[in-house]
Amino acid sequence: MFVGLSLAEICSAFPATGGLYIWTIRLASAEWVPLASWIVGYTNWLVAVASTDLAMAQFLASLVAMLSGYEPSKYVIFAIYVGIIMLHGMVNSMTVRLNGIFNIISVWWHIVGTLMIVIVVLAHTPDKQSASFVFTGWVNNTGWSSGFYVFMLGLLQSQYTLSGYDSAAQMSEETKNAQHGGPRGIIKAILGAFIMGWIFLISMTFCITNFQAQIVEPTVGVALSQIFLDAAGQTWAIILILVILGAQFFCGSALTLASSRMVFAFARDGALPLSKHLHRLNKDKSPVAAVWFNIAFCFILGMPYMWSETVFSAIVSVNTIASSISYLIPILCRIILARHTFQPGPFSLGKFSTPIGIVSSIWIIVTSVLFLCPTTAPVTFENMNYALVPFVLVIGMCSLYYALWGRHWFTPGGTRFAKDNVDAEQIGGNEDKEAEA
Repeated sequence: MFVGLSLAEICSAFPATGGLYIWTIRLASAEWVPLASWIVGYTNWLVAVASTDLAMAQFLASLVAMLSGYEPSKYVIFAIYVGIIMLHGMVNSMTVRLNGIFNIISVWWHIVGTLMIVIVVLAHTPDKQSASFVFTGWVNNTGWSSGFYVFMLGLLQSQYTLSGYDSAAQMSEETKNAQHGGPRGIIKAILGAFIMGWIFLISMTFCITNFQAQIVEPTVGVALSQIFLDAAGQTWAIILILVILGAQFFCGSALTLASSRMVFAFARDGALPLSKHLHRLNKDKSPVAAVWFNIAFCFILGMPYMWSETVFSAIVSVNTIASSISYLIPILCRIILARHTFQPGPFSLGKFSTPIGIVSSIWIIVTSVLFLCPTTAPVTFENMNYALVPFVLVIGMCSLYYALWGRHWFTPGGTRFAKDNVDAEQIGGNEDKEAEA
């Protein structure tokens, strides 16, 4: 939440940037800033759709198991995952106006769907858990004896959701009144997610009637699906799972949309391989090449799941860390390098800006370190947290790419290709300026 508010202020000051990386260069003039901007761009792009779409594939597999008794293998789940990302590619190849309508439907689907799930499950669960179980209950299946360490690991579940604030900035070129609309969109999303998420999680926790059978070893493979089935029966469980699947599909589509705009903007600066192709727009002024580049990336990213969930979990952890790092660098530049020179836009946190930035930075650093720590004891080769390996590999490769090539021509915010100045103005077309971020 604190991260989102800090980003909202930066978004207000520098609208229509197309990506986070440009913010860093405008906050300071040190020679190393282009490298920092480069790293922000790559880490921000690595917030892949893979984890969301794989979760949807697993939910769909749980529905199949519930209806037929057949338990899909990892290969079948991966095939479902591929179908989902392909659908997201098709949806995001539409015009911006249609994507805007799609996102409006998504908002109402999430709100109405969440309330529907809460009401149905609460109404069909006669023997609910006590408040002491919900708010003070403690179950430690990690193997670690340190309660504090286990508590900190538990925070990581919430950190998975603390991302995507920059989507308003990435969509700013297609948003009316971006200086106000971007920050307001960020804050509304944070407040809405906080309220609805709190209601949902508390309600579902009250409805856990058998922790071992529903959470630890669910018969249908997914804990939430098991809660639906045990509480409301198969018919309602199917309906509620379909609501969840719809929400996941909308979420994955929104991530694909924002990520494709990130690729378009970064490629416009020539910072990605195949930039000459990725920054192009189709006849409807939509960056379709960037969309399918992301889909291909998600396909490759999801492949390890077929052989090792541990490896895939490490990749997902890297995505979350990368997202946090892409927020940390601009925030630090704002509160350290440009504390007295930063010129706020129409939206400003005023005197609260620096304290919020400090809290944001501490939270990001702590959670990023935790994402690199082992979650299960005793630590073995199978359950070891390997997130550090791909993280170092990604940061090392993008830094090497910058050192060998990028430093000679990379200028954040200055398009490398002349025609991009026209593309930036035309993206989405005049009629698509009505689209909401």
